Amino acid sequence: MSPFDSLTLPNGSSVPNRIAKAAMEENMADAEHLPSAELLRLYQAWADGGAGLIITGNVMIDRRAMTGPGGVVLEDGTELEAFRNWARIGRAKGAQIWLQLSHPGRQVMKNMGQQTLAPSAVALDLGKHSNLFAMPRAMTEQDISEVIARFVSAARLGERAGFSGVQIHAAHGYLLSQFLSPLTNRRTDRWGGSLQNRARLLIETVKAVRAAVSPGFSIAVKLNSADFQRGGFDAADAKAVVEMLNELPVDLVELSGGSYEAPAMQGEARDGRTLAREAYFLDFARDIAAVAKMPVMVTGGIRRIGVVQQVLESGVAIAGIATALAIRPDLPNAWRRAEDLRPEVAPIRWKSKPLAALAAMAVVKFQLRRLSRGRAANPNVSPLKALVLAQLRTASLTRKYRRWIASSVTATAASGSTSAPPRAVGMPR
Repeated sequence: MSPFDSLTLPNGSSVPNRIAKAAMEENMADAEHLPSAELLRLYQAWADGGAGLIITGNVMIDRRAMTGPGGVVLEDGTELEAFRNWARIGRAKGAQIWLQLSHPGRQVMKNMGQQTLAPSAVALDLGKHSNLFAMPRAMTEQDISEVIARFVSAARLGERAGFSGVQIHAAHGYLLSQFLSPLTNRRTDRWGGSLQNRARLLIETVKAVRAAVSPGFSIAVKLNSADFQRGGFDAADAKAVVEMLNELPVDLVELSGGSYEAPAMQGEARDGRTLAREAYFLDFARDIAAVAKMPVMVTGGIRRIGVVQQVLESGVAIAGIATALAIRPDLPNAWRRAEDLRPEVAPIRWKSKPLAALAAMAVVKFQLRRLSRGRAANPNVSPLKALVLAQLRTASLTRKYRRWIASSVTATAASGSTSAPPRAVGMPR
């Protein structure tokens, strides 16, 4: 099988090749938290670069729950014109473009000023950096119902804007992933306890989204192959959840791994396991692909065409690429021309693992900002420089976010509106 063979998804739609641009958080929204001109320029580079599937960075389903300032928000009342332009750019060269829909749960910085929700009141453990995140409040039935409704609303709006599909983010320690993990989900009701109960929110969300969009609109799930924390969501759990998803009309499952506490998506495990230097999660994905009825995609550290070929030969349908495409957005086209490119950034070996993880993300975002300005990437940027610039930018964006959220609350109060997203069909308040 060639990386440039097409893939027909279960819904009958086609992905023109087996190379996907995986999600990277850009934090490039405009002042109204809509897709900015810079963000669209970035996606133009990826669309021109030849990936068959383009998955956006986090699109937040609730302005009060943001993975970071400067994020794009899609909820009831959102103006769709910028989203239509985003979808048009992504699809212009034949690729499918999916919105990655996300709720961060407890993974929200305290300085964002919002109440943090989670399955249970379990705080993030980041050692001396733990105080950067607030203690979350355990969600009520009404909170859970609203979250499902918000995923549904965002998917509907994404289809109206012209996107090819959505990816429901249930990995990397975000809300749905928190429900899946026994470390963060200590509930004793129908949403906690057994794996079947812990997976209920993901399953109900997929069902509700599928019922709200057209059959040809793709629905994918991003799932951890493992949390890489002792006692957490593990490979056997991931396999069992995929078997649950087999019973639903899901078009693709992407496998990654880790969370803020254990950033395995950057090649770092916390439970003592050693990850591969490239295609970190391929062994897990191979095992899951053997039982999955839908195509499986694996993301994490892939940067060579030979590894893409290895992924496909293992039975995995698509290779997801992130950092390498932040350095060379035209990588698929270059590989098609038989150029032996392997873009990468140097590993960061700082003593503080949380700081090293932040610096690694900052280095990638540094590349994304350069691409958004029409400039070439600079993978040799100093990690310290990238981190300092990222922290300064985040502080500025956080102040702007707090002003924006305050003004939106004031405007809502002045109008006397009590509107909220519709209740998910069949879900209790």
